[in-house]
Amino acid sequence: MKAAKTQFYGINFINLYFSQFKPAIMFKNTPAYSSFSVDDLQKAKDFYANILGLDVSETHGIIRLTTEGNNAIIVYPKPNHIPATFTVLNFSIENVDKAVDELIAKGIRFEQYTGDIHTDAKGISRGAGPAIAWFKDPAGNILSVLEMM
Repeated sequence: MKAAKTQFYGINFINLYFSQFKPAIMFKNTPAYSSFSVDDLQKAKDFYANILGLDVSETHGIIRLTTEGNNAIIVYPKPNHIPATFTVLNFSIENVDKAVDELIAKGIRFEQYTGDIHTDAKGISRGAGPAIAWFKDPAGNILSVLEMM
């Protein structure tokens, strides 16, 4: 008796069928971390340590940002860095107005949006979900302070 053909356009249908019964454990218990690039590592170090108050360490030309209860966030230099057009880092806080006021006092300028996402004069979006305000790091990456619900 000849075995049934299980390959079609390079797809092994038997493995495909039985793979649905295998538990998805590949990364379930694996620590993960986030990373993003900047164009000037020293400016990033100063900003994240002195303006945002994060614990910052540098090893081998890469900086680690340490925040409460999370894995480290890796920030690496990239000569042809292009700022992200999306939020790369969110800070969950208790009071967005207080955080915005404190950051404005340190020279941070908050983004102003109109349209589907609308921000008030301080740069805070309210009403559609938790209050949130966006600002940029020296490399132009978008960050936010987001009020815990």
